[in-house]
Amino acid sequence: MKNIYLSFLALVEALQGETDALSSIDLEAKKLLEIIAVKHSEGDPLKVMDAMRLDDIASPATIHRKLTQLAQVGLIDMEHRGTNRRKKYLVPTQAAEKYFDRVGEAMAKAVTTN
Repeated sequence: MKNIYLSFLALVEALQGETDALSSIDLEAKKLLEIIAVKHSEGDPLKVMDAMRLDDIASPATIHRKLTQLAQVGLIDMEHRGTNRRKKYLVPTQAAEKYFDRVGEAMAKAVTTN
């Protein structure tokens, strides 16, 4: 099992260098992107205000900076839903979806080669 996981980590590390957007973000921003993607895939997109409460990742000010950074590098969008213009929802972009597809492929490869 350890070899599978280490192989997976090596494959994911190789992906980081291939994607300019991902090479410019740190671990806090990456964790935030993962949470945004999971919530979106569950059909319950994360609101900006909910993201600001993720104090186990960072302070609200730091999370705000990370959200701005993720949006600037094209990994998330902030959208309004319905008529309420006060709430912004965080959604992964096509670039983020492509990254997660590649991570999934790396996971499958790690499992099948070990």
